[in-house]
Amino acid sequence: MNAVGTRIRKIREGQHITQEYIANEMELTQSSYGRLEKNDNRLTATKLIKISEILNVSVSAFFGEKATNVIHENKGDNAQAQIGTLVQQDKEHIETLKEEIRFLRKLFEDKQI
Repeated sequence: MNAVGTRIRKIREGQHITQEYIANEMELTQSSYGRLEKNDNRLTATKLIKISEILNVSVSAFFGEKATNVIHENKGDNAQAQIGTLVQQDKEHIETLKEEIRFLRKLFEDKQI
């Protein structure tokens, strides 16, 4: 699961809204919507806006505190570009962590043989 999808799921569950309900509102199948919560590469700005409208929250709620602060500090001016930078930095950090995990797994496996 990804950070944005996790935040969407938590907000949705906190409001006792089902995936089926949101999927219906978005004219998607439940399984297609479920994949949106699991894979943020499938989330487009249009889909995020629609989900935010259904859940009655701002889109910034899906991006966590850093993005919300950027939006409020800049009053929307250039916030999209700065949020994009934050998201890219987070993705790069996640990739670095994945590489470290793969390396550590390999070390562990080599010692088991």
